[in-house]
Amino acid sequence: MEHFVLICIIYFFHFILFYYIARFLFCKYREFYISVVLCYTDEKEESEQPVQGRKEKTMSVKGAVMVPHPPLIVPAVGRGEEKKIQATVDAYHQAARQIAAWKPDTVVVTSPHSVMYADYFHISPGKSARGSFARFRAPQTEFQEEYDTEFVRVLSREAEARDIPAGTLGERDKSLDHGTMVPLYFLNQYDTDYRLVRIGLSGLPLTKHYELGACIKKTAELLGRSIVIIGSGDLSHKLKEDGPYGFQKEGPEYDARIMDVMGRAAFSELFDFSEEFCDRAAECGHRSFTIMAGALDGLSVKAERLSHEGTFGVGYGICTYEVTGRDPERHFLEQYFQQQKEKIRKKKMAEDPYVSLARQTIETYVKTGEKIKVPRDLPEEMYSGRAGVFVSLKEDGRLRGCIGTIAPVRENIAREIIENAISAAARDPRFHAVEPEELDCLVYSVDVLGNTEEIDSAEELDVKRYGVVVSRGRRRGLLLPNLEGVDTVEEQIRIAKQKAGIPDEAEDVRLERFEVVRHF
Repeated sequence: MEHFVLICIIYFFHFILFYYIARFLFCKYREFYISVVLCYTDEKEESEQPVQGRKEKTMSVKGAVMVPHPPLIVPAVGRGEEKKIQATVDAYHQAARQIAAWKPDTVVVTSPHSVMYADYFHISPGKSARGSFARFRAPQTEFQEEYDTEFVRVLSREAEARDIPAGTLGERDKSLDHGTMVPLYFLNQYDTDYRLVRIGLSGLPLTKHYELGACIKKTAELLGRSIVIIGSGDLSHKLKEDGPYGFQKEGPEYDARIMDVMGRAAFSELFDFSEEFCDRAAECGHRSFTIMAGALDGLSVKAERLSHEGTFGVGYGICTYEVTGRDPERHFLEQYFQQQKEKIRKKKMAEDPYVSLARQTIETYVKTGEKIKVPRDLPEEMYSGRAGVFVSLKEDGRLRGCIGTIAPVRENIAREIIENAISAAARDPRFHAVEPEELDCLVYSVDVLGNTEEIDSAEELDVKRYGVVVSRGRRRGLLLPNLEGVDTVEEQIRIAKQKAGIPDEAEDVRLERFEVVRHF
């Protein structure tokens, strides 16, 4: 009996081993397998056609539309208010008619109001989903949509193969969101003969959103699906003082820039919008539009700007993009990466000894796990001077790590940089450790802090000149000066309080200021 159980256990573990080996081989070589099958199918189809009159295979991606999603544009919700944005209503109908004319098999909707994670793209699972505008006092306007389950399955696998964190895990609510239902309200008046794919956004860089769009395009090509992408998203929510979200100068600036970029289909410029600028503009569609742009990668399009309004203090923009062929000059992500590499190469050539030491430290530690020795060819002040030092890393314009010391704790500045550089790359609790493949994309800065001095009030601060230290009991938070997106002393103090875990409303705090020498 014992031998029988042992044999069963051995067979079980062999089965598990062979399963994972087979899965690994399938994932590794499935691109080759699919391409062979597609090539065979294409050859067979071509051989069955007469030589004369052969037509080039049609594009899988027929087109795309950029649309807003205000619930009040639906008459049952707006109750007459929708007439105040009649230009948007008319443009929406025009865009919906255009989609219907393309006759897609599948409609892919990217929505900021679907499930959203910081580091994962959620693709809605299941065979179908329901939804209504009950939240907006219009339960009679409801939807029942069928999902394209095969497309979702292949897209998830394709994303995994490209190291894009996307899939069907983590669904919190099966119901359709209004970012999806508003576009479908208009589309369904002209076409219901399609299946739906619904995708949420993420907190990942814009480049990852664009890559996911390219993955959508590849999935459509592998399956032979005719698809249309709907990039659902409002523009700035801060266009008017009397609007629901108030006014910020970046609001109108964002709307003007994004409508110019999208109206020209100049998708490469989507990467030029900094995260801080988008946050201050309070937009909700930029990532959605970037996924849509990625699905049009390498394709020539006929772009048409249909409308832009900001009647209620929120920007609503509509553009359509009809695919007209292929264009090798429109691989914008490749171009962006090449430009970034060239910028970083030039930065490396011009970097001073402080930044160079931080970079050498991180590259060595990430590749080997070893800490470098202090080089012998540094400026004298890096050996003899002592100061607090912060090392900051950025990738794709976003913070990737920042660790430092308010006051010196090592024997000199060089050692301070080495220790804090390793911590910024591997021990910042907000981020996972830097991977070797990221090293060529990192941008470094080193701040050497001057002595702190206590001040009596915030009036003695200057957000561009001074950093601030906010203390309350044992809690202490620091914010460096002259940071993008931090324009007022009030913001500076609030962020420093957050970092220290001090309540915003707390007034019994101690303020200190300091100056820095920033090395790029």
